Amino acid sequence: MGAASNLMTDGSVSHINALEAMLKSASQKAPPPVETWNPPYCGDIGLAIAADATWTYRGSPIQRPPLVKLFASVLRRDADGRHYLVTPVEKVDVTVTDAPFLAVEMAVEGAGARQSLTFRTNVDDVVTAGPSHPLRFSVDPATGGLKPYLLVRGRLEALVTRALVMDLVALAEPDASGRLHLESCGARFPLPVAAG
Repeated sequence: MGAASNLMTDGSVSHINALEAMLKSASQKAPPPVETWNPPYCGDIGLAIAADATWTYRGSPIQRPPLVKLFASVLRRDADGRHYLVTPVEKVDVTVTDAPFLAVEMAVEGAGARQSLTFRTNVDDVVTAGPSHPLRFSVDPATGGLKPYLLVRGRLEALVTRALVMDLVALAEPDASGRLHLESCGARFPLPVAAG
């Protein structure tokens, strides 16, 4: 039995099950319009996403991939920087350690200015980097390692996994000043100077 189905015996599981049922009944082929929903804030029920993109409920991993994908489809990051699970009738906190998603696969088509970089996330979103879905890079202060992020939707990002970072660096080319950058769909994304 999955951890999500036996987390609590005090009625909290029924809250998660009710959320799941509501989201399934409201699901459509198009992504839910979470950016337009404005339900009342209902507090923190114990949802979190760890640095490795594992969803947890009150500290226990949610081990049902369809439920994780369903919750991910109604995740939103507001202008206040906080993440929320949003339904048409309620909004609850989701504590996110780093990025809510991981970019786990990458496909490269073309080269140079005609290159496109398409990523698949751990929840099966497929996103092509470009003007609407920029890549940004930071340097991990603890390790000095490169941390690329891809904007998936709204203000939600996917951290590109370490397995793909070396592939990205191998695709980087210097500009006229010698600074490394990546191109995808006509957009140019400079790497941090420390990574060059």
